[in-house]
Amino acid sequence: MLTIKRVPTVVSNYREDAPAEAAGCGRNCLGKCCLPVSKLPLYAFKEDPRSLISSSSSSPGEDEAPPADFFLHTLLLGQWEDRMSRGLFRYDVTACETKVIPGEHGFIAQLNEGRHLKKRPTEFRVDCVLQPFDPAKFNFTKVGQEEVLFRFEASGSHKSSFSERAPVDGTKAPNVLAINVSPIEYGHVLLIPRVLDCLPQRIDPESFLLAFHMAAEAASPYFRLGYNSLGAFATINHLHFQAYYLAVPFPVEKAPTQKIPLVEGESKSGVKVSKLLNYPVRGLVYEGGNTLKELSDVVANACICLQDNNIPFNVLISDAGRRIFLFPQCYAEKQALGEVSQELLDTQVNPAVWEISGHMVLKRKKDYEEASESYAWRLLAEVSLSEERFQEVKAYIFEATGLVEAEDKEVGKKESEEASCQSTPVGPPHFPEGCLVLH
Repeated sequence: MLTIKRVPTVVSNYREDAPAEAAGCGRNCLGKCCLPVSKLPLYAFKEDPRSLISSSSSSPGEDEAPPADFFLHTLLLGQWEDRMSRGLFRYDVTACETKVIPGEHGFIAQLNEGRHLKKRPTEFRVDCVLQPFDPAKFNFTKVGQEEVLFRFEASGSHKSSFSERAPVDGTKAPNVLAINVSPIEYGHVLLIPRVLDCLPQRIDPESFLLAFHMAAEAASPYFRLGYNSLGAFATINHLHFQAYYLAVPFPVEKAPTQKIPLVEGESKSGVKVSKLLNYPVRGLVYEGGNTLKELSDVVANACICLQDNNIPFNVLISDAGRRIFLFPQCYAEKQALGEVSQELLDTQVNPAVWEISGHMVLKRKKDYEEASESYAWRLLAEVSLSEERFQEVKAYIFEATGLVEAEDKEVGKKESEEASCQSTPVGPPHFPEGCLVLH
């Protein structure tokens, strides 16, 4: 049985007795009219990308780092629950039924009728990965500050710190963490880099590294970050990453991989690249790296290559930023060409990063009750590039990231023998064959 861990709320950026601000538009939004004069909570993450937050039994203070679990369990999830208690979500995602589908791969199914009925519709073309930001359409500057949990900025030191109220630095647009009002799962949040800069949904190295830092601060294999490009079911053209907490291994995290042999000396960053095996969506897996930034830069450059070539893609940041899954995809293109079966279209499931990773968000009770491993496999197989096309795209990516695949057959044979299932988060030893209901 899956249960939700309730955590204490430590601070709220909303106060009933707070005096009305003279400045701003009166909506207390994230726009340039209101955000620069706000005093939102601030979590400042440490610079050292490979260290862990020092444990401490005392309360966070000016001269010491927060306890190891403060960022995720006390602050992020505590603030998320605070917003839930105040009715800021469009539905109660904690009431959604969830089960592990019987079978070899352990796909996870969730019945989420509210997301289908109340989610904001997509407002842009799905055949173009890069599109200019349009201020007339919905974007996160229009969000109320009550939906913001805290700001997320670099500390400039080797320690993380937290401040309940901190003025916004007027020289640089802040990064903010906000709730997803149409959540998929417990703790579902949005990381919005440099919100006032109004960046379109487009990967850049600085913003991508910010997402890695968030994964590292959470320090939990059950808290993952995801990214959807335009054309791969991003629904808002304003740069953002998604994240949520689910204490079950994702099927893609358990899938076997095969390391791709590289020419010796070409991967100076220490990043290792593998390809997924025995999984319905073809994808690349990145791990290692001498620093978090080196790993981030390699994957960011791969993403930039895809978006510059108008290839839709999804990214899963897993294992506290240690493993990254990159999925070029073509489902929207197949939809447009009429190549997806009506049976799959009728489910109205848009396979974005979470579905591709094995967490199937279903919108009809019939589909949930009848969910099977064969259905999940058929849906995700439609997402995947063909083997021939995948090899072409992989060649683009390797060229863009400065990696050269080894041609030595003996090396290739040795690497093939190393194909294995990667380490996965430690979950319950056995799942019942029935329904795992989330309470």
